[in-house]
Amino acid sequence: MKAETIAGLDIGTHSIKMAVLQRRVKGGELEVLAFGEELSSGVRKGAVVNIEEVSKKVLALKNRIENISGQKISEVMVNIGGSHIFCVPSHGIVAVSRADGQISQEDVERVLQAAQAFSLPLNKEVLEAFPQQFVVDGEEQVKEVVGMKGVRLEADVLAVCGFTPYIRNLTEAVLGAGLEIIDMVPSPLMADPAVLTGQQKEIGSAVLDLGAGQTGLAVYEQGDLIHTAIFPVGSENITHDIAIGLRCEPDVAERVKVEFGTCARGTGKRSEKLEMPEGQSLSFSRRLLSHIIEARVKEIFQLVNKELKQISRQGTLPGGVVLVGGGAKLPKIAEEAKKDLKVTVKLGTPRGVISLNSDPSFLPVIGLLVGAAEFEGRSGTRRMNFNILQMVKRAFKPFIP
Repeated sequence: MKAETIAGLDIGTHSIKMAVLQRRVKGGELEVLAFGEELSSGVRKGAVVNIEEVSKKVLALKNRIENISGQKISEVMVNIGGSHIFCVPSHGIVAVSRADGQISQEDVERVLQAAQAFSLPLNKEVLEAFPQQFVVDGEEQVKEVVGMKGVRLEADVLAVCGFTPYIRNLTEAVLGAGLEIIDMVPSPLMADPAVLTGQQKEIGSAVLDLGAGQTGLAVYEQGDLIHTAIFPVGSENITHDIAIGLRCEPDVAERVKVEFGTCARGTGKRSEKLEMPEGQSLSFSRRLLSHIIEARVKEIFQLVNKELKQISRQGTLPGGVVLVGGGAKLPKIAEEAKKDLKVTVKLGTPRGVISLNSDPSFLPVIGLLVGAAEFEGRSGTRRMNFNILQMVKRAFKPFIP
């Protein structure tokens, strides 16, 4: 029996990443066969603004990953990012259709559709609706309703929405690279299947994706997604701040950040020198560099705190916060986050998958694949039914046991 594979695509501001995962025939373990990245072009703050440029980058990456993995890639899971993503709570209600009052899967689908029947501004659409609870004849906090009996079925959902032109841009860019889209997952939710356990989602946890052009937040409680948000600020802003503060080019500032950057406050007047190819050098003090970085990092965590305060979860997440994304590679950032967010904070590590890559920036794309594979395991089918759009979408609905 041939092992099944699936590819994931993470289109970001700084880079475009792709990974291929397979479930081993013997043992059933999930294994990442290949991964790679290309510097991004045509993406601004997580949103595709130049379709042709993105298509070229995705095609080049696809060809490289096919050579590494030995697998033909024709379809992918893909993320959708950008600060245009927002969430709206909604409520739906229907009458149970069967004469005997037994609730069917069809009733569940109808009430979820009813919960999505609300008006949105022009050029906005629902990407996905995440059930938070069902209500049967007034009885709340019901998770599994199929087979129960009742007259009236209600559902509270969290609808994740986006800007239609950006959604179309992303779709056309991926199709232009010769790839079909299995499913489109909002960026803040990508990494969750790879870094959060069921217990963490149950007691209350959050994943913070520190990307280059944006920072994504996903909050879980009682097993459900209760909130998500994207902030138009990320690690690229730190690079720009360094370029301004040290009066250097952005590419030089990026090298300074990668080689010397830290969230730990600098001490003394220790100076560093960065040698450049042209024979020139840049001298700067550690104290100034750490001050520049700390200021921007604090701003990001202040935005996160403000968002958590709006949903009454500031400083009250027992499962803490898990950091992923390229920005999570900044030394001492977990310690700074713990101090500012006032909860436990740790760097994300992949769970349930064999991978040689522990880079936090690859966790989101690995999360896409783990989520889909976990659903296949729950469905009990022999192969991964990656072509069935609705089935794969359910891999990211936290209410499924």
